[in-house]
Amino acid sequence: MANLFLKQAKQYAATRPSYPPELFEFIASKTAGRDLAWDVGTGSGQAVASLAKLYKDVVGTDTSAQQLDYAPRLPNVRYVHTPPDLPLADIHAAVAPPGSVDLVTVAQAFHWLDLPRFYEQVRSVLRAPRHGRDGVLAAWCYTEPCVEGAAAVDDAFWRLYSASQPYWAPNRRMVDDRYNSVDFPFDPVDGETHTGPFEFSTERRMDLDDYLTYITSWSAYQTAKEKGIELLDEATVRVFDKAWGGDRAVVKTVRYPIFLRIGKVRPE
Repeated sequence: MANLFLKQAKQYAATRPSYPPELFEFIASKTAGRDLAWDVGTGSGQAVASLAKLYKDVVGTDTSAQQLDYAPRLPNVRYVHTPPDLPLADIHAAVAPPGSVDLVTVAQAFHWLDLPRFYEQVRSVLRAPRHGRDGVLAAWCYTEPCVEGAAAVDDAFWRLYSASQPYWAPNRRMVDDRYNSVDFPFDPVDGETHTGPFEFSTERRMDLDDYLTYITSWSAYQTAKEKGIELLDEATVRVFDKAWGGDRAVVKTVRYPIFLRIGKVRPE
């Protein structure tokens, strides 16, 4: 996973959407305690600042040191650069002791994980039901953006996205599926009858250069480029320029749908 994002860490931090307060308020309302949250695949910290407002301490981990360089520095947040194959004992030493975590979050990184192994790690660090404080796992993704009042931009985007399919890792199909069919062996959190996906949305204001820079932050864009394919060639950029209205500096609202899976540890 880390290698897919080495070359575009700055673009990722600059143009990826943040997440709405409603998402974090919903998640936090389902955790019995708010002492410690672990944000897995934290990247450049899109989720960390919001978690830090709701939890006493937050630890963010990522396999990309370049991504972590752009993450916000906050007094109650600690970052750990981890190798992809970190053993469970090392997680307990570097991230959190067994049974000490109230919430594990995975924002737009769930599909990159070795899920059976990850679930073992999650069950180990989350607070167990027998202690009266159910630990919660929350994983979410956002799907492809829509530009408000600009159907021509969305049409151009989907043509490009279709052309980019050969360059996405197979894991990406989980996002296209909105995490619907992923194996998620956790129980519904209190007050809910299922584990999701629950739908939210976020918005970002962008001019055309911002929007195109977002596209260059795709792992597929970098993979294509390494194969000698420029997805944003001159002709494609001209199509986006025309669809945007001919003035690249005009700022538009870009909306990203968000899909959340959330559950608590099952009793042993």
